[in-house]
Amino acid sequence: MSPTFPFDAVVGQDDAKLALRLAAADPRIGGVLLRGQKGSAKTTLARGLAAQLGGAPFVELPLGATEDRVVGTLDTYAALTGGEIRFQPGLLAAADGGVLYVDEINLLADHLVDVLLDVAVSGENLVERDGVSHRHPAHFVLVGSMNPEEGELRPQLLDRFGLCVEVNAPDDVDQRVEAVRRRLAFDSGSATGPSDRQPAPPPTGGPAALPDEVLVAASRLALEVGAEGLRADLTLCRAAAALAGLEGRVQAAIDDLRRVAPLVLAHRRRRGPFDPPVVPPEELQQVLDDALDPPPGHDRSHDCRDQDSEEPAGDRPDGADGRPDGPDDDAGPRAATGDRPLAVGSMRRPALEAPRRRVAARGRYVRDEPAGGDRLAVVPTVRSVAARRSRDPQAGVERSDLRGAIRERPVSRTIVLCFDLSGSMGAPERAAAASGTALGLLTDAYERRDRVALVTFRGTGAEVALSPTSSVEVARNRLGRLATGGTTPLAAGLAQALQVARRSSPAGDEALLVVLTDGRANGAPGELDRALEVASTVRRAGVRALVLDCETGGSRLGLAAGLAEAMGARCVHVSDLDAEALTHTIRSF
Repeated sequence: MSPTFPFDAVVGQDDAKLALRLAAADPRIGGVLLRGQKGSAKTTLARGLAAQLGGAPFVELPLGATEDRVVGTLDTYAALTGGEIRFQPGLLAAADGGVLYVDEINLLADHLVDVLLDVAVSGENLVERDGVSHRHPAHFVLVGSMNPEEGELRPQLLDRFGLCVEVNAPDDVDQRVEAVRRRLAFDSGSATGPSDRQPAPPPTGGPAALPDEVLVAASRLALEVGAEGLRADLTLCRAAAALAGLEGRVQAAIDDLRRVAPLVLAHRRRRGPFDPPVVPPEELQQVLDDALDPPPGHDRSHDCRDQDSEEPAGDRPDGADGRPDGPDDDAGPRAATGDRPLAVGSMRRPALEAPRRRVAARGRYVRDEPAGGDRLAVVPTVRSVAARRSRDPQAGVERSDLRGAIRERPVSRTIVLCFDLSGSMGAPERAAAASGTALGLLTDAYERRDRVALVTFRGTGAEVALSPTSSVEVARNRLGRLATGGTTPLAAGLAQALQVARRSSPAGDEALLVVLTDGRANGAPGELDRALEVASTVRRAGVRALVLDCETGGSRLGLAAGLAEAMGARCVHVSDLDAEALTHTIRSF
């Protein structure tokens, strides 16, 4: 086994190191999400954490892993040869006592991310399938990493990660040189620098006590940042208690909250896809100052009492009753209740929106049916054979015993916008509508895990202004000022859009081609005929299409309608180029 680069030898990344140590001290925090560019030591930190935990297991979950491979399945050989139902452990069992690392977790199927988060917090994996139930311990630190350029996690999943850290390569030359020096030294077997010694594992004494003032301050922080639900309050308390425990203190303090708050709160305020994925550092710092350092004379508990008074007592977190803390607390009500650690309980996660689903050859197992071949469902097949053998012990396996697995997975859709930005009337408005519509559709795409692309055509050809993406950040960065003007190379635009649709839509998924044009192909001679030929190709390819006719003026030629007919598409006339209206039209198609 190759040696692991030491955790503390990684240059910088102090927030990431702290977050990983906190999650190791109390896995109930719910995992760590490392967001950042490639090559910024995310994997190195995750591996180093496992080594720091006394050589604990380090399990890396591949993106192509099936649910059976992750949670465990039934031993096929034992079932077919002896009719024995035996559990075969998966990656969750292998990670017990160590670190489970998922690179590019934003590209992993939602239901698998959901399973990982559930088990990471509970420390137990329960598999119930085909009438068989198996339970086994799975205590691990969940570490996920992602590059935001490749798309975001859905808000419901993002919120369930306990801690989130932005990880980027250092931009200071001295730090970069030191990082390279340490890596080269490690590769050559030399000392890696001042941090080369492996530190001792985190203390095992458990989290520190949580006094009431910390509980109240945690709720105040969560309210100030606009976090939804109570998960932020709970994680703030757990992280503060874990930090105090790591540093050998028996009781957490307000300063512990201040240190862990950026890790806990930065990713929890998101309400919609157009909001920043994390709270900007300067804004978060202002929240900390307002909540933890109020102006002189301000009653720090007043806001919490007002909030609590509007909801039933049974709905409040234990201990967070909003009582004001003062200098004489030890002689007051708190002395009567005792100064003991708060037992912080678990919380149910909110229900997720159900994405569109379809039956598919690959995906999540849902049921079985009479079948065979590579879709064989082992347990139902064994059960069918066993039922006949109970009546006839000499009975063999018959074709009618074979049961096939029915699986389903979310269906994603690639929406390819093909916009005419030629110099005809309204070109600047079309450019604004193009970027606005792309961003507007990403609201829907964000919820459904769909993707949006933008192809523009003008002058002598077409270009892909936005490759298929589900990331609002990517779209916002790429869709700056779109060039307009020139003639209308309609055929080139359609051909480019069709190529994007074919290339970006995997087998079984959907593609929708949306063309915004007045149909006046006025490029080279014969441009309209070539455009109609490409339109016919779109129809033969079976790509769904929608034509948005933006022709204006008193005498209309109706060329867009003819284009739609050749494409086998619906044609909708748009009287204005309002991005919100265009987005609504496309969504409803």
